[in-house]
Amino acid sequence: MKVTSRGKKIMGIALAALIIAPFLIYAVLYVLQERMIFVGALLNDQNLKLIRAKYPKAEELTIETPDGTKLHGWFLDNSPVYKSPLLIYFGGNNEEASNLLDSIGSLDGWSVLLVNYRGYGLSNGEPTEENLFKDSLFLYDTFSKRDDIDPNNIVAMGRSLGSGVAVYLANQRPLKAVMLTTPYDSIREVAQDRFPFVPVRRLLKHPFDSLALASTIKTPMIAFLATRDRTIKPEHSIRLIEGWAGTTDVIHIQDASHGNIVDHDEYWIGIRNYLDKTTETSTGVPAEAVGH
Repeated sequence: MKVTSRGKKIMGIALAALIIAPFLIYAVLYVLQERMIFVGALLNDQNLKLIRAKYPKAEELTIETPDGTKLHGWFLDNSPVYKSPLLIYFGGNNEEASNLLDSIGSLDGWSVLLVNYRGYGLSNGEPTEENLFKDSLFLYDTFSKRDDIDPNNIVAMGRSLGSGVAVYLANQRPLKAVMLTTPYDSIREVAQDRFPFVPVRRLLKHPFDSLALASTIKTPMIAFLATRDRTIKPEHSIRLIEGWAGTTDVIHIQDASHGNIVDHDEYWIGIRNYLDKTTETSTGVPAEAVGH
C-alpha cells in the first residue's frame, strides 16, 4: 500500500510528538517539583487570633535565622522541672504547625517546639531541602542553649517529609532519640517508584536521602508505619530502618493510611510510651552518637 505525502507528513508529526512529549513531561515535572514536594499550608489572621485565644500558655515565636528569614511557630512548656526535655517536631509537606498544638503540643512532661517551614504558616522564605536542613540546625542550636531546656534530653520527631529533616538533624547534632512517622529511604526513590518511566534521579533537586545518612547515626530510633500507606510504600521505610546504625523500634499502626495515621489511638499511645521510656533512661547522649 502506497503512503501518500500527506500520510507521511502525519506520520512524521506523530513521531515527532512521541519523541518530544516525554521531554515536555520532564520539563513540567522539573519546574513544578517544589509545588509537589512542598505543598505548603498557610495561616490566616482569623485563625491566628483563635489560636492565641485557645492556647494562651503557648509561647508564640518569630525567630530570625542567620540569613534574615523569619520563622514562625510555638514553644510549649509542659514540664514541671526547670530544665525540661525538648521534643522538636518537623511536619509533613502540607502540615501547618498550629494543628499540632492539641496533640503533640500537649504531651505532659515535655517542652515542645513547633515551627513552620519556610513558606508555611506565617514563616517567610522558600522551602528547599537545603533551607529545611539548615533551619533544623539553627532551631536545635538556639533552643538547646535555653536555660529551661536540658540539652542532653532532646528528641527530634519527623512525619513524612519531616522525617528526612529529623534524620539530617540526628546526623549533625546529638539527640536522645529520633521518632519517625511514615519515613522514607529517600524522596528520590519514592518519586522514582511513583514515576518509573521518568529519570527522577537526574531531575530531582531535593532528594532528601535519609538512607545515605542512616548508617552513621547511632541515636536510638522508633518508626511508626501505616499498614495501608499508599504514599510511601512500606519497603521504603523498611530500607531506612534496616540501614539505621542505632537501635530501632517499629510500630505498625493497623488499618492506618499515610494521611490518617494521626487519627489512631495506637499512634499516640506509642509516642507517649516511647517518650516515657526515653526519660527513664540515663540522661545524656555520648558524642559518638552524632553521625559525622
